[in-house]
Amino acid sequence: MATRLKPVVWGLCLSPLATLAGRGYLGRLTANPIEYLTHQTGFWALVLLCATLAITPLRRLTGWSWLVRLRRLLGLFAFGYAALHFTIWLAIDRGFAWDDILADLVKRPFITAGFAALLLLLPLAITSTRGWVRRLGRHWLWLHRLIYLAAPAAALHFFWKRSSKLDVFEPVLFAALIALLLAARIPGWLHHRAAATRS
Repeated sequence: MATRLKPVVWGLCLSPLATLAGRGYLGRLTANPIEYLTHQTGFWALVLLCATLAITPLRRLTGWSWLVRLRRLLGLFAFGYAALHFTIWLAIDRGFAWDDILADLVKRPFITAGFAALLLLLPLAITSTRGWVRRLGRHWLWLHRLIYLAAPAAALHFFWKRSSKLDVFEPVLFAALIALLLAARIPGWLHHRAAATRS
């Protein structure tokens, strides 16, 4: 099932990028194209992070173990959109003005949170291959739990960014969804811990 669905997932994940490219070609990136591109890439990074986090609860609810085989692909696309989001800010918005960039990272909390989220996702993207899974063994699972920190950091980045404009509906929605997806893991974690204690 996962093999048949992978082309669909590829298409769905690439469609926002294709839409942005099409709008850019037609000159329809709104009156503020940099802000629009930055928002859209960040928005889809969050959507795909949530989709990645949703795989485990969905698998437990449905018993569809094949869902796990889609998680890496979704996670890599989430990182890809996050990296593109950061690159647009770095190269187009700030024009590689390193003094201003460093000042923003230190003085503007929403940028600090976003950069922290990207840094937390980076080792997950690097070690997503089967070779790294074999090399790291059981440590691979512990490393990939960094997503539990990256997702809230990304949500916080979005909230702080929008709160200055008093436009927090989307950030609050993402934060609530991420909190729900993380909380859904607690029963499984408690069950695993109880089983480990009994053994």
